[in-house]
Amino acid sequence: MKLISIVTPCYNEEENVEELYLQVKNIFSNLPQYKYEHIFIDNASKDKTVYILKAIAKLDKNVKIIVNSRNFGHIRSPYYGVLQASGDAVIPVVADLQDPPHLISEFIKKWEEGYKIVLGVKSQSQESPTMFAIRKMYYDFINRVSEIELTKNNTGFGLYDKSVIQILREINDPYPYFRGLISEIGFESYKIEYNQPSRKRGITKNNFYTLYDIAMLGITNHSKVPLRIATMLGFIMSLVSFLIAGCYLMLKLFFWNSFTLGTAPVVVGLFFFASVQLFFIGIIGEYIGSIHTQVLKKPLVIEQERINFERKELL
Repeated sequence: MKLISIVTPCYNEEENVEELYLQVKNIFSNLPQYKYEHIFIDNASKDKTVYILKAIAKLDKNVKIIVNSRNFGHIRSPYYGVLQASGDAVIPVVADLQDPPHLISEFIKKWEEGYKIVLGVKSQSQESPTMFAIRKMYYDFINRVSEIELTKNNTGFGLYDKSVIQILREINDPYPYFRGLISEIGFESYKIEYNQPSRKRGITKNNFYTLYDIAMLGITNHSKVPLRIATMLGFIMSLVSFLIAGCYLMLKLFFWNSFTLGTAPVVVGLFFFASVQLFFIGIIGEYIGSIHTQVLKKPLVIEQERINFERKELL
């Protein structure tokens, strides 16, 4: 029997983990031809999430738990959890139920047809229309500037064959952009569209910083366009500045008494050029920060404990 690994990262999701567990269990009760494991990787939750998971794991050996020693963030912990899966196929499913578990059956069906990657794509969402529009604009932008084609409106929800997971293990990226790595691998993928439901219980753990972090990670990992724009814009602005300076000089020479420079153009020009410089210094800083993270080669996470894993399984 083939083994399917469901991987769920969680942090302070005491209101959702049991419901997700029951939905996944029910799905596999209708798929008796498969074995499954449900790996929960907890990012040092401060509520009762771990307590609830341990109670479930005590009764169901299909449930496996990894508890991190501290909160390692929204990028490293989910990726580490995926790498710990030992199944023939791996399906990441978030704990807040915004990745519809009922799609698991469809993912497996397409995987059995020969696709090594099956992706869930949000064609619609019940989240804030403004937020969905901003996400869509970001996906459009990053696809335009990226050196590879990235899948729009995909959060990582999907199915990945064990051969894909093995490639990811060999990449050894300490701060990975998961969606980008999947596109880098280049296997043909099948896309299943779905309507993303709204969060029913609890509050999202994402904020402006975490969303910005993911967005910039995607850009710095897969595009040099911002750096090239800085170079080209710097050249163009220096040329324009030279031409404006030449025009002012000629006007002053020919209309010495009537033409006055004034302070407004100087002040406006000074602040404009300063703001442009600061913006691109920030962009360069993002790339330097990305390089710094790669050079440090810190471990993805440090485990505090794991439950229901056999010793022979991946560490």
